[in-house]
Order: sequence, then C-alpha cells, then structure tokens
Amino acid sequence: MRPTADRVREAWMSIVQRHIPEASVLDLFAGSGALGLEALSRGARRAEFVDSSAKSLQTVRDNATTLGAGDAAVLTKADAIRFVAALGPGAYDLAFADPPYRMGLAVQLAERWLAVPFARVVGIEHERGERLPGEPDTRKYGTVAVSFYRMPE
Repeated sequence: MRPTADRVREAWMSIVQRHIPEASVLDLFAGSGALGLEALSRGARRAEFVDSSAKSLQTVRDNATTLGAGDAAVLTKADAIRFVAALGPGAYDLAFADPPYRMGLAVQLAERWLAVPFARVVGIEHERGERLPGEPDTRKYGTVAVSFYRMPE
C-alpha cells in the first residue's frame, strides 16, 4: 500500500473543495480511506469506499467510526475497474482514485471516465511520468501527479 502523502491530499482537496459540500463521493482503491474521509469531514453527504482488500475496508470502517462518519460511509469490496465499468454517467459528484502504480490502472480509469463520465469530477493519482489520455488538468507534486477530469458545467 502506498498512501497519498499529506501535502498531496491537502492540495487535492483544495482543488476540489467547491464540489465537496453535500457531494456523493466515490473513493476507488480506498486503502485507509483518507481521501473519502477527508471529503466527509469537509461536508460531503456520503462516500462509497471501493477496495478489493477486506483488510483495507476494515481499516476504512475503523477510521470512519473513529471520526464519527460511520453512517455516511458505504464500503464495497470489489475490483475498482469492474466497479466503475458498471456505472452510468454522473453516478457520483466526485471521485478519487489512487490506484497502484505501474499496472496501467490510472489509464484504464481515465479511459472509462472519458467513455462514461461516472462522476462530475474525478481525480486520479499516478506517477509523474505517466501520461493519461484526453486532456486532464494535471498537477505535479515531486514524483506524483494528480490528473483531474471534469464534466462541463
């Protein structure tokens, strides 16, 4: 597991802040759930955490309970790529994805969003040198980048 660095998470949240209040959030490759839980703490209505690891989802559940966000947190054990493949346009307001590096998952997620924009705004963390398809708004932080895709408003 490679958690999102605090400074990257803070920058990510400041970029999407205006979309967070009352949002339905999707946290893909949830890990500890830091991104979705941060969104809940900033006023998101609900967050769904998707991870294929039962251990990761238990960590999310524990963290959500500790933060008093248990009722707003929905946990789904699933492969994130398969999960988004079943979603229709605009299923969520905001999506975060922090997939493992060097497996092509960031590109696959971006391609899926370009085909069916399953969230109004999606941010995908990836290695700085990895180029995602389309024309995302990419922000770079050391060896890491976060690429944002947005539906027209």
